[in-house]
Amino acid sequence: MTRGTPQEDTGLVDILAYFDIISARDGAGLAAKTRAVDARRAEPGEVIETHIAGEGLETRSAPARPGDMVVRNRCEATGNEEFLLSADVFVRKYSGPTGVSAQEGWQEYSPVSEPVRFVYVPAMQAAFSFMAPWDEPMVARPGDIIAQDPADPSDTYRIARKAFDCTYEILDPAG
Repeated sequence: MTRGTPQEDTGLVDILAYFDIISARDGAGLAAKTRAVDARRAEPGEVIETHIAGEGLETRSAPARPGDMVVRNRCEATGNEEFLLSADVFVRKYSGPTGVSAQEGWQEYSPVSEPVRFVYVPAMQAAFSFMAPWDEPMVARPGDIIAQDPADPSDTYRIARKAFDCTYEILDPAG
């Protein structure tokens, strides 16, 4: 744990304070998701576990509501991980479908969301847990990315380094 990293009584790091500390010390970069994804409509009540190849479980979603979408990154290095997005977040972040329907209801969508601010979890930092915006714990590891929506700082979350390298383009490097 980086000295001075705020923690809540639960032992979880306050990710907003963490982001502020790291960005003040090392600078924050700007990146945009550029790689197309596959998506399908979630079944109401469906729970999606996001697994990163070589790391295991990253997070577990709340039960899907009508209209929510399951998104699958196109990144072999991460095992093409899946995650759940609410209907309103999905339409802000993706456009489409842009391709032909694939098997099992998957279709191609293109990212359209605004760039995110990001910081790197320092290499000497121990892994730590924090509460993701969807109220599930996430673990951040050395070298990972902590991303933040500039228009909504409460939307701050982890991106596995392999997923970031595979699906994002750096517009302005950190530091």
